[in-house]
Order: sequence, then C-alpha cells, then structure tokens
Amino acid sequence: MSLSATILRTFLAGNPAAIVAELTQVRGSSPREAGAFMLISAERQVGTIGGGALEYMVIDRARQVLRIGEAGDSLDIPLGPEIGQCCGGRVDVALRRLTPEIAAALVQRLAAEEAARPHVYLFGAGHVGHALARALAPLPLRVHVVDTRPDELVDLPEAVEQHAVPMPEAVVRSAPRGSAYVILTHDHALDFLIGAEALQRGDAPYVGMVGSKTKRARFRSWYLGEGYPAGPLDGLVLPIGGRAFPKGLGDKRPEVIAALAAAEIMIHIGRREASVAEPVSTQSGAVVGD
Repeated sequence: MSLSATILRTFLAGNPAAIVAELTQVRGSSPREAGAFMLISAERQVGTIGGGALEYMVIDRARQVLRIGEAGDSLDIPLGPEIGQCCGGRVDVALRRLTPEIAAALVQRLAAEEAARPHVYLFGAGHVGHALARALAPLPLRVHVVDTRPDELVDLPEAVEQHAVPMPEAVVRSAPRGSAYVILTHDHALDFLIGAEALQRGDAPYVGMVGSKTKRARFRSWYLGEGYPAGPLDGLVLPIGGRAFPKGLGDKRPEVIAALAAAEIMIHIGRREASVAEPVSTQSGAVVGD
C-alpha cells in the first residue's frame, strides 16, 4: 500500500527518533524515482526507496547513524553487481535525522499528493464493482463507488468513498476534471446514460463499461441515435480489461476482470499524466536538506 499521511502520522507518533532516507538524485535505471523516501527507526520503517539490497544497505546505515548519534550521511550507491542488484543505475541517498520541521514537511507533502490523486468513479456495487474497488483501493487513487441501492454499498474498503444517489449520471457532471469512469451497473439503460455523460465531458483518461461486443454495438447504435457525435466513441473501453490483455483470458470471475481492469485504468491514467506533466528537476521532491 502507498505511504499515506495517516500512516506516516502513526509512525511519527510512535517513533520520534528516526532517520529520513531520500533518493536525492537518480542516474540511469533505479527501482524508484528521485524524491522517494522512507523513515527508519531503531525497530521499524515505513515507505520504500526501492527494496532489495539498496534498501537493506540504507536501513543498516540509518540505524548506525541513530546508534552513534550522527546528524546524518550522504550515500552514493551503484545499483550493480557491487551490491547484488542489476538495475545498472546509480543513486544518491540523503540520510537526515528527523526533526519536527522535517516531519511536518513530509506530512504536508503526502497530504498534498493525496489531494491531487486522480479520482476513479465506479458505477455499480455488484460483484465486479466490489472486486474492482478492492483492487484499486491500495493504489494512489481516490476511488468512489456509486449506486442507486444503499444496501449494496457495504463491505467496501475503508478508503473507498461511497455515494448512494438516485441519478448516478449526475455524479459524472459534478466530478473533478480528469476523473476516470467505470460503468458496472445492473441496468443497461443506466449504463448508457452514465457512459454518454462521461464521454461528453471530453476530459476523462478512461471511460470503461463492463459487457460484451454486442453491448458495445448496442451502445453505439443508441448513442448515435440520440444525436451524440461519433468521435468520443473511440474513447470507450467496452468490454473492460481487454486492452490490458488483448487476447483475453476467457475468465469472467469478478476478481480476474477487476485485476485486468485495474491495470488498464492505471495505464490510461499514467499516459494522461505523462502527457500533461511538465519537466521537473530531479531534486524537486526533496524535503531534507544538507
């Protein structure tokens, strides 16, 4: 699960003496990007800078810094045979003793990142809707499940936001820009209304609908018959999951559909974010200084 502001606050409350380990520069291939960080105390750690031998080495050195009472350290680590990794790149790691100012900056940074996470709206709390909510909940997303039936909005992951509404298509109109939409309701007519609203927005990285090629043909016929322009239809993913595994698996269990759809959604969101991202310095994520 991604490191959250809540998880970080819990760690800080129980581990006031800790080291912040942050990747300050990445050259070549590495398991994480510059700005990735973890916190290390005498007995615990949260977050990750990539795992493997790199992380073990950094944890050992961080705990040595704690024991000796040093202020910190700077490490230049090759990610090759020297440490038993094969990434082939090189990273600089800053180790700094945690201070109240650094702790506050880290919490603020994570809270801001969480607030900026892409929204994903799942319409329909049936078997696939529940499975997909569980698959998406650990990812860096804000996941919503929308249904007309309040009794179906149960046993969902804690982080998932729930919306019991009489007109789900209205939720599409008020959603933040850049939201993704996955349509999985028990009613084809409702699916079509929601799908049309999502396609007409023009800002969704992903509009997906559970179903079949036959359902796609029916949706297209209805959509054009209602006078909507044909262009946005190219952005409809129906059935969901097929683009993540184009040849198909032939497995229609909800959890399998959810796994393929989750990968597909992340691919589409990642492509959208990459297309609008501005070039940034490799130091842009740093929160600990010399």
